[in-house]
Formats: sequence, C-alpha cells, structure tokens
Amino acid sequence: TACAKYGLECVVYMGAIDVERQKPNVFRMKLLGAKVVAVESGARTLKDAMNEAMRDWVTNVADTFYCIGTAAGPHPYPAMVRDFQCVIGNEAKAQMHEAEGRLPDSIIACIGGGSNAIGLFHPFLDDPTVEIYGVEAAGHGIDVPNGHAASLAGGRPGVLHGNRTYLLMDGDGQINEGHSISAGLDYPGIGPEHAWLKESGRVTYLSATDTEALEAFQLSCKLEGIIPALEPSHALAKVLDLAPQKPRDHLMIMNMCGRGDKDIFAVAEHLGGM
Repeated sequence: TACAKYGLECVVYMGAIDVERQKPNVFRMKLLGAKVVAVESGARTLKDAMNEAMRDWVTNVADTFYCIGTAAGPHPYPAMVRDFQCVIGNEAKAQMHEAEGRLPDSIIACIGGGSNAIGLFHPFLDDPTVEIYGVEAAGHGIDVPNGHAASLAGGRPGVLHGNRTYLLMDGDGQINEGHSISAGLDYPGIGPEHAWLKESGRVTYLSATDTEALEAFQLSCKLEGIIPALEPSHALAKVLDLAPQKPRDHLMIMNMCGRGDKDIFAVAEHLGGM
C-alpha cells in the first residue's frame, strides 16, 4: 500500500511452487497493489526467487531497493532482519518478566533462513540460564537425498547469496534442492548468525519431519483452537518431545511465528482433501 501511495512499483518474486502453496498470501499481496512474479527456474521455490530478485536488483540498482524477510543474503541484510525481528524476543522477555517475574528456562523456534528464530534468540543470547533450541525442516528424513531442508544437520559450509554459512551441497559444491512441507522452511541454507550459534554451542539445533509437523499442526488445532502455520508446527513438534523431559515448573517459550490460514489448502491436500 505504501508503494502504491507514493507511485512506486512493488515487485514480489516467489517460486512458482510457493505461489501455488501460498495462494491466500499471494491474493492479499495483489490486493495491496504488489506485482507477484512466479519464478519458474530451478526448483521454483525460495532459493530461486532470491536468485531472480537479486538479478533484478543488480540490473536496476539506480532506482531499485532490494528487501528480504529472512536472515540470509549479503551483509547487511542478515543483521538488519535480525534487528527488526528482535521485537519478538524483546517483547517475549518483557512479558515473561511481567507475568512470571523471571526469565524463561528455554525458548524454541523453527528455522528456514532463520528470521523469526534469530529475532527471538538474540535478546536472550547473553542470558546463560536460558536454553535455546532451533528446529529445522527434516522433510522426508535427514538421510533422504534432497528430501529435507536441514542445512545445519545435513549440510556443510559454503557460500550462497553473498554469505558464508551451512548449505545443502553435492560433492562439487553445487547447491542441492531443499524440501519441506512448509514453503517457508525449504531454503537450502541458513542465516550466517545461526551457523555461528551452532559452532559456538550457544543454540541446540534439532529437526522435525513433515509428518511430525503435520501431527503437531493437528494437535494445536484440536487442543488449543489455534490453526498454526506449517513453519511453527515444526517447532511445536519438538516442544512435544522436549517438554515431558523438563520439570513441571519449567517455563518454555515457543514462537508461534505464523498463522495457518495460508497453509490450510496444502494441509488439506496432505490429509486427504477437504
């Protein structure tokens, strides 16, 4: 709406598969005046959309701004996105102090590129009593070739989109395609700060499969009346594993970073139709 108000053109690059998977979001963007370009190259998902957006940007630098919502890409974008997203962690910390008078014992969030997670994690990094968990998309399984998007669990260091981080690559260093039931988690890399947090040991990174995420999605609907997005359903799947191992007075924050109306058609397809 801001672009239209000031006579600017807003172009959104999305992989063609993601355009189909995210129909409600695509329709909203079009209603608000954006031009949505369905990218048909490569795997037709997030990685390929970033490729095309960067090609457009560097071709038209004089009159184009490049924006991205995930904590990946060339500097300063990972740091910018982290700092904007820190509103999540700052607010969570303030509300926990108000409600409980202390810090949480653990925090957990899903990770694709890792924007929602780094926004939650960063304000707690210097609080050593707080356990931090990130959950990648294990897809069909970590051991299935091209069957997951868990670059920390199943990748190795390399360079993509202007940053050095953990990536899904073949033996020649070519980027493998990532897979996740969630359109927001199938990026074949991860934000560089998450790579550092893994190597420093400050954050424990886990992974959840498509099946686990779907089960957590349905459980949230039935028990809480909350229809979550498929992205945080991955984190919720690991909460179901971790919580029973903790004391009853353990305080855990899970970042429910998206609502599921954008995913209901994809979920219906996986669960056997409407």
